[in-house]
Amino acid sequence: MLQIEKSRLATDTQVFASEVSPSHKELWSGFVAFLRRQYPIILLVLFLALAIGIVYLFAAPIKYTGEAEVILDTHRIQLSEQQQAILSDVATVDSVTVDTQTEILKSAGLARSVIRDLHLIGDPEFTGEKGGPAHTVFKAIFSIFGSARQHTELELDEAALKIFQSNLTIKRRPGTYIIEIYYVSLDARRAAAIANAVADAYIADLFETKYQATRRAAVWLQSREDELREQVAAAERAAVDYRTKNNIVDTGGGDKKLMNQQQLTELTSALIQARTQTAEAQARMDRANDIIRMEGASATKVEFEAVTDSLHNEMITQLRQKYLDLATHESEWSKLYGPQHLAVIRVRNRMAEISRSIDDELHRIAESYKSDYEIAKSREEAAKKGLSEIVSQSNTTSEAQITLHNLESNAQTYRTLYDNFLQRYTESVQQQSLPITEARVISPAVAPTKNTHPNVLLVLSISLAGGLMFAFGISIFRDLSDHVFRTVSQVEATFQAACIGILPVLKRSAETSDRNVQNVAGPRSIVRGTNPCWHIVDSPFSRFSEGIRSVKMAADLLAINRSNKVLGITSSLSNEGKSTIATALALNIAFGESRVILVDCDLRNPSLSRNLTPNANAGMFDVLSGKMSAEEVIWTDPITNLAFLPVVMKSRVPHTGDILGAARMRQLFDSLREHYDYVVVDLSPLSPVIDVRATPHFVDSYIYVIEWGQTKTEVVEAALESARGVYDRLLGVVLNKTDMNLLRRFENYRGHYYGDRYDSRYG
Repeated sequence: MLQIEKSRLATDTQVFASEVSPSHKELWSGFVAFLRRQYPIILLVLFLALAIGIVYLFAAPIKYTGEAEVILDTHRIQLSEQQQAILSDVATVDSVTVDTQTEILKSAGLARSVIRDLHLIGDPEFTGEKGGPAHTVFKAIFSIFGSARQHTELELDEAALKIFQSNLTIKRRPGTYIIEIYYVSLDARRAAAIANAVADAYIADLFETKYQATRRAAVWLQSREDELREQVAAAERAAVDYRTKNNIVDTGGGDKKLMNQQQLTELTSALIQARTQTAEAQARMDRANDIIRMEGASATKVEFEAVTDSLHNEMITQLRQKYLDLATHESEWSKLYGPQHLAVIRVRNRMAEISRSIDDELHRIAESYKSDYEIAKSREEAAKKGLSEIVSQSNTTSEAQITLHNLESNAQTYRTLYDNFLQRYTESVQQQSLPITEARVISPAVAPTKNTHPNVLLVLSISLAGGLMFAFGISIFRDLSDHVFRTVSQVEATFQAACIGILPVLKRSAETSDRNVQNVAGPRSIVRGTNPCWHIVDSPFSRFSEGIRSVKMAADLLAINRSNKVLGITSSLSNEGKSTIATALALNIAFGESRVILVDCDLRNPSLSRNLTPNANAGMFDVLSGKMSAEEVIWTDPITNLAFLPVVMKSRVPHTGDILGAARMRQLFDSLREHYDYVVVDLSPLSPVIDVRATPHFVDSYIYVIEWGQTKTEVVEAALESARGVYDRLLGVVLNKTDMNLLRRFENYRGHYYGDRYDSRYG
């Protein structure tokens, strides 16, 4: 039931939050409220943090920082190309090199050299014997519990090295080749001296490193140069011997060809030329033979022309010309004189003679061509034979030449290596005579005039900032883990009901008066003990009394709309003050001359009956069983006329819930309604027992008591969720045992008005 209300409230809150975001004023108010709630713990933590910072300032030793600057510049070593460094890793400086040099400056070897040079071993500052006041106190304490012993030289060296490195800081200035050296010491002059000593030791180490590297390189280069000289001589000698042994001779020209290679080239050209001549001779011979095989009658003008064009013979050309002239005459004369004329016949005979002469000349030419062909063929065979011999020799020479080429290449390689090492050796000798390093001091350290540790402003700022962070962290944790009721707004938001009273915490009075004894006016008079509820009688103008009257006013206002005679007082747990509030409320109603009865319905633990009527022998159980009437067991207070119906238990009753829910209980309370204006019922708590769940049939309204700053919200929510009847008839909530001084810090807008200066005018 309460969970449903919470869900509805959460939904309404989400809708409202989506429509209207919190203003700056609301945020500021929330922050101020948080500070008001938690300012004691914040101030306490801040005070402790500042105190720690101040103690540190007084206890910490005063230290000074010496600063020196070293730059890495490779241009200084580039005096000439012949004087550049041998080793490539020192020729240029890049970012990685600078970082490497920074680590060298931090190295233990460099630190040990500075410690030795300055004789720092055994110095009180470097043995841990010299420090601030805190160190002196700790040393004195340790000397009481432990016996002093003599430290060995190795232990002193390790202690000095550890302290030296802890006080040394090496940093590279961003974007530059400058390395900054800082050393912190208890003495200003010593801080500057050690910073300069570190820089000098670093430069000296670079000199020594470069010198040793150059010297080792020169020694190695010299030995290697001697080995290479012998290897060059041996390789060249092997190449010459192999050339002589295999008779490999070059032509002596610029192309450096071998003799057999030149002969092979010449024979190849001769063979090609011989083959060409043979082919030409064979072609002429074949042509001449083809012409000879022709019939004599077919040796016409065309064949002669072909023969003449093919053979290019002057004799045949002349005979051909004569033959053509005679053929012309023969043709003309045959037409004039007839083909059988004597002159024509003579011409024909002459033509036949010329034709035979041409045939003879052709045979002679054919024989000449045949002879030329044989000669050309013989030359070709001779060229082939010579070429074959040269090729055979070349194959043998080529195999030898491959081996010779390898020998010569090996000799050339050794020669190149020897020349390079000779040049390197010369350079190394020059480097030994001119050692140059790329590092130099650009700003030596001077004795500082102002201490750098402790930094008062920094320490106080860190203490304040750390204290604020820690204080706010603790405060936020306390605020988030504070799941109890402290403000009216918390109560109203949780229950959706009014907070009808805020009652301050009261202490039991140790005074004894007529309240501490049984009133002699009657046998059934209420005993006034030291219970705080009687405070409303003794101090009617107190804040507690005003709070009880506020509860009474809420009940009266509800009675205007409906019957509200029976008021049940309950709580979540025991010891939250519900019985005290029930008694005080009944006393307040009695003061107003109203008829009121206080009924103890906490059947499991009737503490109210034990306090008000410790001598009672009969009570509610006797009335319910019909043994006695209500008037016979009711006790009264003669001063206020308060009536009280106690509970007298002979033994513990397990089924008290059934008793409260019985019809006889309702009849009892109906009877009380008739005789009294108000019936105030002290009920049991909700969480431990279920008795209150059986009371809605005779209780008109419930007043829920919550102990301020103690009752957990989840306990109250769980209790009311299990008692729907109680929540439906809830008149309001009372915050009891409230620390009014602390309440001012938790209440956002009403906390300022809970001060005594506002209540003093009204009692």
